[in-house]
Amino acid sequence: MANLPVNPEEIKSHGKNQVDRHQRESWKYSAWRKDGSFHYIHTTSFGNYSFICMDATLSPGPKRPYNFFGILNTNQVEELSLMATKSLHSNQTIWFGHFPTSTIISPAPGIRPLMSSATAYLCGHLHTLGGLMPVLHSQHRGGTLELELGDWKDNRKYRILAFDHDLFSFADLNFEEWPVVLITNPKSFLYSSSAHEPLVKILYSTHIRILAFSPSVITSVEVYIDRAHLGSAHQVSGPLYVLKWSPRNYSEGFHHIDVTVQDASGRTSTRGHIFAMEENLSLRFSFWPSVILLADHYVLARVLFGLMVLSQIALLVIFRYLQKPALKEKPGLLTLTVYSLHVFSKTNAFYYSVLVLNLYTILGPWFVGHLVDGHVGACFSFGVFVGGSFLQGGLTFVVGILQMLFFNLPLTAYLCWCLLLRCQGHGFRSHFQRVPRLVALLVHLAMALLLAWQVYSCYFLQRTYGTLAFVLSPMRTWLVVLTLALIYKTWTLKSSVLRTYILEMKNCQSS
Repeated sequence: MANLPVNPEEIKSHGKNQVDRHQRESWKYSAWRKDGSFHYIHTTSFGNYSFICMDATLSPGPKRPYNFFGILNTNQVEELSLMATKSLHSNQTIWFGHFPTSTIISPAPGIRPLMSSATAYLCGHLHTLGGLMPVLHSQHRGGTLELELGDWKDNRKYRILAFDHDLFSFADLNFEEWPVVLITNPKSFLYSSSAHEPLVKILYSTHIRILAFSPSVITSVEVYIDRAHLGSAHQVSGPLYVLKWSPRNYSEGFHHIDVTVQDASGRTSTRGHIFAMEENLSLRFSFWPSVILLADHYVLARVLFGLMVLSQIALLVIFRYLQKPALKEKPGLLTLTVYSLHVFSKTNAFYYSVLVLNLYTILGPWFVGHLVDGHVGACFSFGVFVGGSFLQGGLTFVVGILQMLFFNLPLTAYLCWCLLLRCQGHGFRSHFQRVPRLVALLVHLAMALLLAWQVYSCYFLQRTYGTLAFVLSPMRTWLVVLTLALIYKTWTLKSSVLRTYILEMKNCQSS
């Protein structure tokens, strides 16, 4: 459903302003053929089945990477709430959308309670995290399944799903791998929810039911439970194959069912899962998929970013006004580190430069450029202003964390180290003779690599958001200039400015 040959949800993730030429092409695969969230009801002789599309794409849609998080405003949440209420009259409800719930910014209490009446939420976006998570599935506290699917574009993944007596089953498959097998009864225990499904029907069922598809004729469907061959399923109609069984023989504990299907072309496919009749048993999803899908990453990123910036600001201010302790005997590494922070914070040129840098990181516009084709916008840590709209920050906080972790903090540490060498009476050339050369080279190399990363980010900015963004970028282009100026300042600062520290360090070293 989320991985048709032209994927409307995947296209929309790149921003609504980028997809006009794709819209009509993607609609020919759609049952709704409209933009935005919608509620589609599939009517059968045995009941209705609701499918709710949740459109959390940004409008206007900025270019990568600032379209990583989806956003739902209050009006959109109210619209989805009405759809959820209407879907209560259906046998079962499936929600689907591009973004997993962990990457959707929405008003409290969030989107998960809104879809709590649904059996499953089908999504993409993260897919398999570049192959790191081949199976990215989990379950909400209320029992709703959240099921990521590998992408169609590169990996040709697709999903089939079925309701068998209102029991939900699905299979994630590779395109053109045959035969396709889906066991609908008994269903997988891991993917079961007593809050949404009549699981007792498994215990009272008379047949094992299997869906098998292939371009060639299916020649055999063999069923095994706990490695014992139970028999050959026979075709009822179309892709449906059944085999009589006695479910009460498996009423206690966990059991494993495997189905092997062979077609006339000699191709074989086996599919299996764990099932159980007792609802009080426990089987959990893996830890990391649950963390990735169920944690509110934008909240974590916002908190972590704020703590990192405020911690460095507090550190600078504290050492600015904290009385510097006198050096006694030969100082150790910790003492020298604290001493360098005192020198740094009490030297106006460095204190105010880095203080303003950190304040600007959290408050000022990082750059101004063409965030959307034809529209100039400004990017802040807390969000993006573009096209007369404000888009709440999501990935901006992640970018801010990376900026603090891999540049602002290392730059402060590097400047402290350089100032400490100056206090010890070293110059830029002489410190290579008096400090272990390997240590000095490694420190300078590390700073050079981080500066190169900052320069590359300027290039990326120009390529993505245009020359205007490159020029009007205090947090990228201007920061490279500031960094070079501060490094130059540390080695050219007049000794008279550091005279007190130089004398104290000399007396300490001579004692």
